Amino acid sequence: MKTIDILTIGEPLVEFAEVERAGERLYLPGHGGDVSNTAVAAARQGAKAAIFTALGGDSFGADFLKLWDLEGVDRSSVVVRPEGRTGAYFISYGKDGHVFSYARAGSAASLVQVNELPLRQIASSRILHASGISQAISDSCADSVFAAIRHARESGTTISYDTNLRLRLWPLDRARAVIHGAVALSDIALPGLDDAQQLTGLERPEDICGFYLTLGCQMVALTMGKSGTMVAVGERREVMPARPVEAVDATGAGDTFDGAFLSEWLVDGDPFRAAAYANAAAALSTLGRGAVAPMPTRAETEAFMRT
Repeated sequence: MKTIDILTIGEPLVEFAEVERAGERLYLPGHGGDVSNTAVAAARQGAKAAIFTALGGDSFGADFLKLWDLEGVDRSSVVVRPEGRTGAYFISYGKDGHVFSYARAGSAASLVQVNELPLRQIASSRILHASGISQAISDSCADSVFAAIRHARESGTTISYDTNLRLRLWPLDRARAVIHGAVALSDIALPGLDDAQQLTGLERPEDICGFYLTLGCQMVALTMGKSGTMVAVGERREVMPARPVEAVDATGAGDTFDGAFLSEWLVDGDPFRAAAYANAAAALSTLGRGAVAPMPTRAETEAFMRT
């Protein structure tokens, strides 16, 4: 019996976003990490979301437990390592947009092992969602995500994978091998255009979508920023237009897209309608700073789509 809509697996990160007050540069704390963001975004769209990860037994880890409780994200399988620490990142802003600095090496999440996977929870989920970052943070995490994906396939759980390339974490050749291997085992691929161009060596969105479908997934939603999202299923290719807004900060917009897309796809299985909905949610998420705070609710997304 499937009791969870979307289970995400990966690394949460404490966020410190730059602000200026009285001429001073300050960093305000928040929450981030791609799969945590995706789980929160899905929960705000009304999905039954859950997360599997490991946290340090520190105040940052405790803050994430409070966040997920507040947002209604099931965290029953989360591992807390009393002597471990929770990773963090800093967002600085300049004329070219946001810049990230990370303090994540040796985080509790990066130490996850295959034997810690919540196999029953994976089997009871409609979708298992992971990303390239989920696998890039350590060898054991790469192995754990593959094991989770294989168990999901055996259990009839749909697998969603965001390529989310971070070359600070691993070299391109290794990223290609692991990410393409994971996409080949997945049902839904959620790449971003810039990452996909580096990973595939292809330029045209149509060719990129064709490449991922050839690997073995059934559906591709290729996000292209202001150019919208190309959805590919079988021989059909359609671009769902972006929703223009006066963006303040794009942090977490891709994760918001993922959570909204998966939540809406679960409603009726229409990936084209789900992409249009997710484009609207992602646009709204750029109207404030930080990853989680500006994420819209379903009511806010639906109201925006009516404008």
